[in-house]
Amino acid sequence: MTVAGPSSSIVGDIQHNCNISDARDSGIYTMCTMVLKLRNLYKWENGLEPWREPEPADLLDWIEAKENYWATIADEPFCQLDINGRTCSPDDSLAINEYFSATQLVYGAGYGRSMKAVFFLAERVEQRTVAGLQVFILGKEKAREMASPFAMAQEGVIFIRKEALRTFLWDYIQELRSSCRSSFRYALKLHGLLQDGRLSQQKFKDNLDNIVNAELDLFIYHEVGEVLQKTFDSSALQKIIGRFPGSVYELVSRSIKDILADTHPGGLLSHLISEKRETSLSFYVGFLDGLRKQLFPEIVAVQQKFQDDHDWQAIENARISCRENTLRYAERLKTISENIGHASDDQVRELFNRQILQPLGLAIPQS
Repeated sequence: MTVAGPSSSIVGDIQHNCNISDARDSGIYTMCTMVLKLRNLYKWENGLEPWREPEPADLLDWIEAKENYWATIADEPFCQLDINGRTCSPDDSLAINEYFSATQLVYGAGYGRSMKAVFFLAERVEQRTVAGLQVFILGKEKAREMASPFAMAQEGVIFIRKEALRTFLWDYIQELRSSCRSSFRYALKLHGLLQDGRLSQQKFKDNLDNIVNAELDLFIYHEVGEVLQKTFDSSALQKIIGRFPGSVYELVSRSIKDILADTHPGGLLSHLISEKRETSLSFYVGFLDGLRKQLFPEIVAVQQKFQDDHDWQAIENARISCRENTLRYAERLKTISENIGHASDDQVRELFNRQILQPLGLAIPQS
């Protein structure tokens, strides 16, 4: 892909690091997820809107070329970046953003699922301060890798990537448009997207950016909760992922950490309750799935009733109840993470199985 702009050389190096990350860690995805990630990367590289699908033959040829290219760079180290004649590590976000301070560009670096390296460079659309934290709302992206998390917090700074968020919302709503989840359909109704009880694709296209802007707090305040909650922090999670990447232990740990963030007194649900954000609450419950839904059964039951009685106190009671339960699991996870490096992997697995998986009614993985 050809990059352009006031810093094309460094942008090219950042994109090359994105490519190396994809080449190294594409294997963390299932085949289905991998195809979806590649499809979205193709759309980004070719400037396609979320609803524009590539020709299958073009996409397959592009995937083959991409994988062949990855094979040539998978063993390369990440590029050091030239910052005004000074060599800079690609994870030195502070120095790199100082370089871009005279532009509208913002750089980010961190780790995603299974510790996949994440790099991006995007145009700053807006800057806010939320709960004392710096929040960057980002628009057009100049460099990105395949994972492209649309919301992340790094060193107390929150990044919301609107390009990735637009794609996520479009794909997710397409997937669930026939869902029987009443909370999800209620959110679509409140946004005026239903026509004769069904999702209007044209209305969705016309209003996608409005919906993204209206629902930014859903993602900002989740990240605020992530930063504020200290019971099971990122360092503890990274120890578990570092030892058991891509495992059920990572999935469960992330889900518990997510719910802990959302139910924090300064986190997402408290914000939605205080602001009476009915549409955002409905989306939140609609987006809950898998283990996160299992960890938060109170909100699913209460939200259905809420559609009729609009009882915000019942939502608050559900938040408090869930938080108390989740804190118990979080304390256990913190203790388990502290055993990593001191106990054998089998001993850590046994602790995890006995203290987390079994109480949650989850299957114990085979060794």
